Amino acid sequence: MTLLTTWPDAGPDTLLRRTDDAAGIAAVLAPAGVRFERWPVRSGVPAGAPAGSVLAAYAPEVGRLTAEEGFATVDVAALHPDGSPGWAAKAAAARERFLAEHTHEDDEVRFFVAGAGVFYLHVDGLVHAVRCERGDLLGVPRGTRHWFDMGTVPSFTAIRFFHGPDGWAASFTGSGIASRFPSFDELRAGRAA
Repeated sequence: MTLLTTWPDAGPDTLLRRTDDAAGIAAVLAPAGVRFERWPVRSGVPAGAPAGSVLAAYAPEVGRLTAEEGFATVDVAALHPDGSPGWAAKAAAARERFLAEHTHEDDEVRFFVAGAGVFYLHVDGLVHAVRCERGDLLGVPRGTRHWFDMGTVPSFTAIRFFHGPDGWAASFTGSGIASRFPSFDELRAGRAA
């Protein structure tokens, strides 16, 4: 379930908001310049579908957003349990890369084709945890402090949009704020505060 949870940035002891209403989520995030949309879910696109099939299935939406926002690069990122040797270590390393608060020189725009992940947005004294799932598009404006958690057993496919050819590049803030808030797994288990 798509879910927005908001706390003061001092910590998660005070729950300020918890909603699964898509229109409400979009309205709360819009003043921070964050784009939240629900796109139609295409049947026949399994979690492990090749990138070309994913992009073909969502070509109308990808084309519209690319034209509106001037994106130069669009790709597909996916990580799903496959039982291969070393998968757990690969997943843990991928997860660790995104867990610290950081910013980007480009917008971070993701559309979830399958699976889920939580974007934590640190804006104006608040932390908004946005649990994105299949059908959710989230656009985080450049310079916005945030982090991302895909859980201890990551399973997601996402279309990524970039204005430049360099893709994902982060500037880490050095803050330990991310460690003070519930993780993807804790939110999924209902431990939001």
